[in-house]
Amino acid sequence: MSVRRVVSDDEVARAGCHFFLRYGTVDMERLAAVMCVSRATLYRVTHGRDRLLGEVLWRLAERMLTEARRQRTQSGVDGAIEVTRRFTGQLLAAEPFRRFLATEPEAAARVLLTSAGGLTERIVAAQREIFAEVGLGDAGADVAYLYVRIIESALYSELVAGCRTDLAVAHRAARTLLLAKP
Repeated sequence: MSVRRVVSDDEVARAGCHFFLRYGTVDMERLAAVMCVSRATLYRVTHGRDRLLGEVLWRLAERMLTEARRQRTQSGVDGAIEVTRRFTGQLLAAEPFRRFLATEPEAAARVLLTSAGGLTERIVAAQREIFAEVGLGDAGADVAYLYVRIIESALYSELVAGCRTDLAVAHRAARTLLLAKP
């Protein structure tokens, strides 16, 4: 008689984070072996690799965002841009993340830029919180969404357009958006 091991979403996500930090990817077969569960169990718990990658990337990004928010020294528009600069700097310095973008560009684009990974809603919600923290009030979901997409357009320009974009240009565009907000 075979015994089925039951795992929670949180256990899988934590194991996925460790795996990603080590390898710059999440290989479902290898992760299942590490966790001593079947691939079918992983897929049942996570609803697919893209969702698991989204959860892993969110958990890792959330740590960086928390640190960037903690280090913020300014308020208002400058405070929002400061958090963004700190966060994007940390993100671009993260070797596992850079490896993921380089080795799995299609999966990265799908998970980071579409609803497949479930990241956009979380990032937009976090950006709204940041706007409130820096004294911009409730900038609204539309402004937060546009702000996030402006930054992402530069951050992931190689995935989307095959060319590098200067993040400084995106920061200026994001600043313009915030200054123009009614």
